[in-house]
Amino acid sequence: MKGLVLALDQGTTGTRALVYGPGGRLVASAYREFTQHFPRPGWVEHDAAEIWRSAQTVIKAALAGLDARRVAAVGVTNQRETTVVWDRQGRPLARAVVWQDRRTAAACARLKARGLEAAVRRKTGLLLDPYFSATKLRWLLDETPGLRSGARRGDALFGTVDSWLLWNLTGGRAHATDLTNASRTLLFDIGRGRWDAGLLDLFGVPAAMLPEALPSGGRFGLTAGGVLPAGIPITAMLGDQQAALYGQSCYGPGQVKNTYGTGCFVVANLGPRRRPPPSGLLETLACGARGEKTYALEGSVFAAGAAVQWLRDGLGIIASAADSERLARSVPDSAGVTLVPAFAGLGAPHWRPDVRGAVFGLTRGTTRAHLARATLEAVAHQTADVVSAMGGVKVLKADGGATANAFLMQLQADLLGVPVLAAASAESTAWGAAKLAGRAAGLWGAEADAGRRSREFKPRMPRARARAMRDSWKAALAVLLRQ
Repeated sequence: MKGLVLALDQGTTGTRALVYGPGGRLVASAYREFTQHFPRPGWVEHDAAEIWRSAQTVIKAALAGLDARRVAAVGVTNQRETTVVWDRQGRPLARAVVWQDRRTAAACARLKARGLEAAVRRKTGLLLDPYFSATKLRWLLDETPGLRSGARRGDALFGTVDSWLLWNLTGGRAHATDLTNASRTLLFDIGRGRWDAGLLDLFGVPAAMLPEALPSGGRFGLTAGGVLPAGIPITAMLGDQQAALYGQSCYGPGQVKNTYGTGCFVVANLGPRRRPPPSGLLETLACGARGEKTYALEGSVFAAGAAVQWLRDGLGIIASAADSERLARSVPDSAGVTLVPAFAGLGAPHWRPDVRGAVFGLTRGTTRAHLARATLEAVAHQTADVVSAMGGVKVLKADGGATANAFLMQLQADLLGVPVLAAASAESTAWGAAKLAGRAAGLWGAEADAGRRSREFKPRMPRARARAMRDSWKAALAVLLRQ
């Protein structure tokens, strides 16, 4: 009997495949990292062909020992905004420009200087920032020989990573995306639910290269064979943060989650009606229980897990991410050290792509333990900035790899002054894609969420101390923001 759902979770630093059985039980998983390319300061690129190879590798590994013919549906979730261009033979025409990439900061500044941001925001819910896909795509069109003419002919295609994976899974038969990913491009009118001709003209993007935008839960195409048997329906596609929102069962208005990954992404479901976002936050698309379109507020923090990776790979002061918790607990406080990890600028609610990271308060007594503690504090402070901008948050649901760090989760609850519910499984993103794929294929319903418990962290730090920590963080930010 069929009954397995494959979730393909394509992230910023690696690709994971997870197989879920009846009722949403995790059966198998596999993970593979891929290469990060940094050709210039502020530039971040991926090899799209390597991403597809990593996807094939983890699918094969996850299904080893299982009958692949039992897979009844596939769900895809992906790093958002990362911009891929390829031809109709499935060959990438340039390296993918990653969401973290800041090369188009000057182009965004020029558009802002022309007074265009308010009109763009009304249509897209977004700000003019190099984070999003449109200026990345414009840069590729301008800088890649022959790409613009190929795009006008319909021979060169654009997509975020979900579209690229779908194209390969279906053998080039499906060129589509879902509403959540489309809403992150700066090319999509989220009120009307369609690509916008005025935005395409503004960013110089030929309409012929765009994927079809479809609801997140439904039939995107059938697998063409190869690493998976032919004919398996792909029934869900969501951007990673919307997938985590769905995985955390935040289906209705006012429910909020934060995913602690390479960055931090706080998303609040708004329900079926738009409402103007608070200053510094984004309005985007998400989905309800049945995959229907909903609106959401989002605040994106660019460096969370990336800051811990910097401790490991850049400074070499920890051997693994888990060491950061042990070091942080070894000292009573950060001894006055404050790290602002603006390695790729500051995201929400500040939106300053020009700012760079800084460490304040260093003394001869500063140790690697103080720096590790300051790094975890920075993750919690950045999240607190976004949650404060949202206002009215009573409970924060948390997922992602850093939820294993009990020190960070407790600190987050203390700084926010509200409970933090950390998902028992860190893989809420993949689970969201699998859950929606399974529901769209008719394999399971609400019972798939049964038994998924969370760890609760209640505030216990004296509020005066929490306020003092927040004030120190804000003072450090103020120094950088004045530059």
